[in-house]
Amino acid sequence: MAKMTAAEAAIHVLKKEGIEMAFGVPGAAINPFYAAMRKVGGVDHVLARHVEGASHMAEGYTRTQAGNIGVCIGTSGPAGTDMITGLYSASADSIPILCITGQAPRAKLHKEDFQAVDIQAIAGPVTKWAVTVLEPAQVPRAFQQAFQLMRSSRPGPVLIDLPIDVQMSEIEFDPDTYEPLPAYKPSASRAQAEKAMAMLNAAERPLLVAGGGIVNADASELLTELAEITGVPVIPTLMGWGTIPDDHPLMAGMVGLQTSHRYGNATLLASDFVMGIGNRWANRHTGNLETYTEGRTFVHVDIEPTQIGRIFGPDYGIVSDARAALELFVEIAKEWRAAGTLKDRSAWAEACQARKRSLLRKTHFDNVPVKPQRVYEEMNKVFGRDTRYVSTIGLSQIAGAQFLHVYKPRHWINCGQAGPLGWTIPAALGVCRADPSAEVVALSGDYDFQFMVEELAAGAQFKLPYIHVLVNNSYLGLIRQAQRGFDMDYCVQLSFENINCPEINDYGVDHVSVVEGLGCKALRVTRPDEIAPALEQARELMREHRVPVVVEVILERVTNIAMGTDLDGVNEFEDLAENQEDAPTSISALT
Repeated sequence: MAKMTAAEAAIHVLKKEGIEMAFGVPGAAINPFYAAMRKVGGVDHVLARHVEGASHMAEGYTRTQAGNIGVCIGTSGPAGTDMITGLYSASADSIPILCITGQAPRAKLHKEDFQAVDIQAIAGPVTKWAVTVLEPAQVPRAFQQAFQLMRSSRPGPVLIDLPIDVQMSEIEFDPDTYEPLPAYKPSASRAQAEKAMAMLNAAERPLLVAGGGIVNADASELLTELAEITGVPVIPTLMGWGTIPDDHPLMAGMVGLQTSHRYGNATLLASDFVMGIGNRWANRHTGNLETYTEGRTFVHVDIEPTQIGRIFGPDYGIVSDARAALELFVEIAKEWRAAGTLKDRSAWAEACQARKRSLLRKTHFDNVPVKPQRVYEEMNKVFGRDTRYVSTIGLSQIAGAQFLHVYKPRHWINCGQAGPLGWTIPAALGVCRADPSAEVVALSGDYDFQFMVEELAAGAQFKLPYIHVLVNNSYLGLIRQAQRGFDMDYCVQLSFENINCPEINDYGVDHVSVVEGLGCKALRVTRPDEIAPALEQARELMREHRVPVVVEVILERVTNIAMGTDLDGVNEFEDLAENQEDAPTSISALT
């Protein structure tokens, strides 16, 4: 057997588990790990500008391709605490990432040594497992267990904390015979699947709600196949958007208080049965539970046993990986179709499509300053079916989900539950690194953009080109809109007179100069007819220079985006579409 440092053994395990990429920031207590990376080779690295940024890069990397696990690395103390937000975001959305931190020597852990912190205790609530490895010989097995945990049952993040002396200690380890441990995923039984399908078949107006668990299980094709065999329309959640193409005749729209379609909400309210697969019944999707559940029967399929009944008690629950359940559902549906026992759903599906054609919001505004709805209309014109969108939170994300179109799984990459500001830039860089051939388009409001803008320098340094659409109203827009309920507009304005850039008219930060100072390219537009040409120009600049390109659109200061507290009480603040000219890039107009 070979003698090597524990850190070198860890690198060998990473490679055996399929890891080729890491994001991080080196430092004193993690330098032995970096030395091992350099010596062993085979794991590439992007140097982040902030350790939280590294954790979000890892998230973007994981979310882009089935089977990916992003890795983020930092030194002890503040680097570990910086990554907590990324661990929380990953945990909330069932995303596996591996966080590796350096730590003070074992003998000094109780002596308040420089940058020593109990990161195991801090990270525990937002990980599947957090551990400080105190015995060098246990390092490769800790990593082996970490990968098994991340891949088993409900996926999620793990943190491994390595004291510096543990990293440097020599151990016996044979990487040639190392094998990953098998992951465990619960599977529905045939009897369970038959009962669920019988309940669906008995309904008059059934729906399938497709959650992010279907994306995690790489089972979107099975979902679409089930919908097509049964004729049952699909409502994707925000995390499940793309599991069925937006232009599919059985895609019935998204449901919710914010990131939803008028036709999606109306269809849910008209249904009498809902089968949720791989979803959490998140509150932004359901709104008031009495309204959401009244008059409907529910089946809930989820990989995590504690999710069944967490929000409300379904009429029938199944603990199962989404792929395993969908394979059985499709098998049964095919048998019943052959036997002629499946109900004809064509009238119900057409009623859903009729709502999809008629219940639209207006996007074609010629106002100057630009109304945000027009931005998404122009994006729909320029960006095609293969675009990977990345966004986090705010009015920009909410409006983007209302107006943009997604056709494939993992093409709407969004932190759904945590929603940390600043997530978008580093996550987009992780997406670029995971799929260098993709056209990646990020979407931010000005405050999200400013939170971690320094990571654009990493994009420039490591040649990670993407287009970033920055919609600037110089406001904390979503919080301003929420403050309407308190009759105030308080501490949410980002506007100020920039003495170095008078041409932006009190919109505050000169984002173009900031972006260019970080080594990237930027364009600013102020009129709606300039948006599409700017996006096309950005595409050319991105291809020429291989750096991120920001297109800033100066918006009107105040626009209230449709939202509410109940599915039947969403407030439509703006004009609704009266004809196709009002919404020329709605999905019904494009199909």
